[in-house]
Amino acid sequence: MKYAFIYGGLGGAIAVGIISATLALDLPNHTTSVWFGYLVMLAALSLIFVGVKRYRDVECGGVIRFWRAFGLGVGTAAVAGLFYAVGWEIFIAASGYDFIADYSAGIADGMRADGAAPAAIEATLAEMRDMAEMYYNPLIRVPMIFAEILPVGLLVALVSAALLRNPRLLPAAR
Repeated sequence: MKYAFIYGGLGGAIAVGIISATLALDLPNHTTSVWFGYLVMLAALSLIFVGVKRYRDVECGGVIRFWRAFGLGVGTAAVAGLFYAVGWEIFIAASGYDFIADYSAGIADGMRADGAAPAAIEATLAEMRDMAEMYYNPLIRVPMIFAEILPVGLLVALVSAALLRNPRLLPAAR
């Protein structure tokens, strides 16, 4: 579990740090898009691969079975998710950032730019207000934030386990 805590903690901290910095510095919209957020998560969670490889090389003599590697990857992803969720909560508390208001405004602006009917925009904003009520409750928000990063971590864990079960892939230095 040492590897899961180290590499998961680093991955989660990097992801929330970069995303929070782009929001705090009010960088252009392309850096706050959904795609940018998931690319940051994917890059940060590549530390799952590093952690599983390190574990394989140091603790297992350069050989690891798929399920053991996948289990370590899932544990690392879970730790990263916890760090990410806690980091996001700290960012919200420290900055007062209202994510859901910005998100709703961005959706409405996009619909207006696409020429959507005012009634459709208002209907979408009504749905967003309902979502905002849930989002403002930390008991709902924290699991939502955790669930945002976890699938990316599971995907990286799966790929890492599939690749690193082959001891010839990036063999340990002797």
